[in-house]
Amino acid sequence: MSEPILKLEGIGKAFGPVQVLNDISLSVMPGEVLGILGENGAGKSTLLKIISGIYTPTVGAIHLNGQIFSALDPITARSHGVAMIPQEFNLIPTLRVYENVFLGQEVRRHGFLDHAGMRKRTQQLLSSLEVDLDPELPIERLSVAQKQMVEVARVLVNDARLLILDEPTTVLTDREVAVLFNVVRALVAKGVTILFISHKLKEVKDLCDRLLILRDGQQVELCETAALNEEDMARKMVGRELSQIYPEKLAQRADNTPPALRVQGLSLKGKLKDINLEVRRGEVLGLAGLVGAGRTEIAETIMGLHRKEQGEIFIDGELVDLRSPSEAHAHGLAYLSEDRQGKGLILSFNVMQNITALSLKRYVRGFIKHRAERRQAEHYQQRLAIKASNLAAPVSLLSGGNQQKVYFSKLLDIEPDILMLDEPTRGIDISAKQQIYRLIRDLTEQNKAVVVISSELEEVIGIADRVLVIREGQIAVELNGDEINEEQIMLYAAGARQHANREQVGNQDGSTA
Repeated sequence: MSEPILKLEGIGKAFGPVQVLNDISLSVMPGEVLGILGENGAGKSTLLKIISGIYTPTVGAIHLNGQIFSALDPITARSHGVAMIPQEFNLIPTLRVYENVFLGQEVRRHGFLDHAGMRKRTQQLLSSLEVDLDPELPIERLSVAQKQMVEVARVLVNDARLLILDEPTTVLTDREVAVLFNVVRALVAKGVTILFISHKLKEVKDLCDRLLILRDGQQVELCETAALNEEDMARKMVGRELSQIYPEKLAQRADNTPPALRVQGLSLKGKLKDINLEVRRGEVLGLAGLVGAGRTEIAETIMGLHRKEQGEIFIDGELVDLRSPSEAHAHGLAYLSEDRQGKGLILSFNVMQNITALSLKRYVRGFIKHRAERRQAEHYQQRLAIKASNLAAPVSLLSGGNQQKVYFSKLLDIEPDILMLDEPTRGIDISAKQQIYRLIRDLTEQNKAVVVISSELEEVIGIADRVLVIREGQIAVELNGDEINEEQIMLYAAGARQHANREQVGNQDGSTA
């Protein structure tokens, strides 16, 4: 029997007085896929950063390829075949795709950078991932899903022996996930070891050989994947039984209620064509479709982030011309971007500063009223169960899920009437998802209108009262009631059914049939 590629002995990690990992011990064999599960803040990402050399453990030893280390650094970890796809992107926006793929591992020829060779190799890697992407494009022009695939291509450049995947599928479609998993399985067949973090328990069940479950920095389970079903995994992660994940939907939608938001004939050059939609107070409208279909562009155009080519936007019956997010905020709209670090949070700010960044004028009376600001931030910390050592902690130190909760709090503090939420549970564990879904339903019960954009079909089906399926920048169909199911959504999203009832989506006067 071969030796473990990785062995951890009594690994612990503390940040000041806060103990985030305690006595983690395990061995991982070549060609094994180990799933690592736990709630946000359980210590998963901290553990992986120790293995990849980003963090130094407070106590314990790391055995890697038969050598013993008290701590690793990134260069040593990489030299021993450790590669990591992080949860948050580690790309340089102004550099081109191929330059990011080879960043820190550039290829030289005759003493000069081999740009042509790196472009060619990048194209080959992207083709293997079934990604149609020009290697010359700057990263800042890519969608979130395209950025994720560039991160995958980066780790495929060199022959990694231990590959760490931290929430790699949160922004990918089912087709893209299938492609990625085929690549992972091919690597495993070559003896590559995979450490896999995901809050999508079905993916964990399908891909992983064994599971490590963490709770509050403690190792609570290390077992064969076959020993646990998805309910068992969730229960061990949170330490309690979970009730129904999705709250009850509206019993009946009041069609005679005037829409809070109505969009008529909205077009964006090269992206959107003749979008008609409306959402009423007290309901959740879901936008489903494949990545690149135009869902995000609809929300961003409504918010004034893109200048529409044509079309009209009505808020509570009033025609508005929104040219910027600040104008949209003034009319009661708020938008949660799918890119929380790039567009949602200011990583150099602390938790409180991020929560009040959009609403700061409410706390200014000549000077900033820090006591009132802190009281409001504490309210959201309690309401959304944000795990942070204190409100003065930099938001960059929080887990991805807790960053998402801070982002939610930031939007709620401007007290919007209409919320557009793009991938609202990205990187959030099952317990936190339950909290977010309850929060969304609470907002509708407070007479708010909510639009949810999600790549997770289960999420769209579970939370939305109505669903619009977007395909190639157009609304393919509106689904209601029992029509909202995975088969119907995918048939229209993939084009297997063509705009069968577009007349139900929006008439010329913008009303819904």
